[in-house]
Amino acid sequence: MDDEFNESDKKPKKRKGPRKATAKYLENSAAHYLGRFATSKSHLRQIMMQKVRRSEMHHGTDPTEGAGFIDVIIEKFERLGFLDDPAYAAMRARGLYTKGTPVKGIRFKLMQKGLSDDDIDAALLQLEDEVETPNLDLAAAIRLARRRRFGPYRSDQSKNEERRDKDMSAMARAGFSYDIVAQVLDAPSIDELELQLEQT
Repeated sequence: MDDEFNESDKKPKKRKGPRKATAKYLENSAAHYLGRFATSKSHLRQIMMQKVRRSEMHHGTDPTEGAGFIDVIIEKFERLGFLDDPAYAAMRARGLYTKGTPVKGIRFKLMQKGLSDDDIDAALLQLEDEVETPNLDLAAAIRLARRRRFGPYRSDQSKNEERRDKDMSAMARAGFSYDIVAQVLDAPSIDELELQLEQT
């Protein structure tokens, strides 16, 4: 007898739908997410509510009940210290600044995470203290220029208008004002640029 495997005999795998959004499932899912990422209360709520809405479509879950489960979960993780909006805002602001993001870009990205104006303002004030400058935009622009080798950070310092225009466009796209961009790109040297920052 021919025992050769026949592909046509294989039953097609049934596509699995989303899990039912029970209180236990949502808590486990939130714990798993927080084990991988730091986030804000608002952003975690948004992620968990997406699971509730998918469960509503497939299992008839009551979204109001699901939202109630999420309230309890968020309160629990906040009490345990795994959700801390002021600390998250400060950490995220620091990371964005390090990448060379201007103040308005930092503020916008923190707002996208659902952080309050008070937490955002406090994070920016803390960042000013850490960086020890009231001119965070210039400090961030210098960081971006250093990282991307713009202006005085280029190894080849020959004058090139086309290259300067490209650098200027890149810094403008990052959200820096014309005055800050010109200040960085037209600095005669790295030392003089960093001295300008100390004098602000």
